[in-house]
Amino acid sequence: DYERIEIVSNALHGAVYYLISGHGGPDPGAVARYNGKTLTEDEYAYDITLRLARVLISHGAKVYMITRDMNDGIRDGWYLATDKDERVYPNKKIPSGQAERLQQRINVVNKLYVQNKGSYQRMVEIHIDSRSKGNGTDVFFYYNPQSVAGKRLAESLRSTMAEKYDKHQPGRGYNGTVSARALYMLRNSYPVASFIELGNIHHERDVQRIIMVKNRQALAEWLAQGLIKDYKANKKR
Repeated sequence: DYERIEIVSNALHGAVYYLISGHGGPDPGAVARYNGKTLTEDEYAYDITLRLARVLISHGAKVYMITRDMNDGIRDGWYLATDKDERVYPNKKIPSGQAERLQQRINVVNKLYVQNKGSYQRMVEIHIDSRSKGNGTDVFFYYNPQSVAGKRLAESLRSTMAEKYDKHQPGRGYNGTVSARALYMLRNSYPVASFIELGNIHHERDVQRIIMVKNRQALAEWLAQGLIKDYKANKKR
């Protein structure tokens, strides 16, 4: 249903994105129970990442989906059934060890970065956090402590998210943060990178952010607008 993408602008012409949805394959990531169903981080992060890819392409970007599921496209339901058949671009089996999984992904991204040398390039990794049930969070962002451009990217994403909440839910407030964190994927990425946490999978309000289709689509569109903002401000740097 979503395989055809209408190009609506050239706002991201010349931009290259490497999108990674967290976990996958033998690792489901955060797990929670909701309405008698098991929710897994990898399925919801993947659906939102696919939606983000689609929006970026519609604005003229070149997009690589690094985590891939060959038989799961964008799904319009609150419950996304879990499986373990995800692969890594172009069609690599995901290892069982965490260190090997991270190394595999960053190797792929960095190889593609070299191939696209000279282009504006960004890596975006999307996760869903796991905290206690009472600990709700807004969408928040990490960047490599050594990357000035990474901080600018995260701040563009955060400010866009705040603007969207002010517009669509006035009075709600938005408390998402931008923080430096020396995560493996951020430290070792050749392209400028941002690591995004969408919320707490165990929190009643946060889980609505990921299970409701309209919310998953809104997240994708709002993140895309933040990426467009960063591109316009920094494409010549």
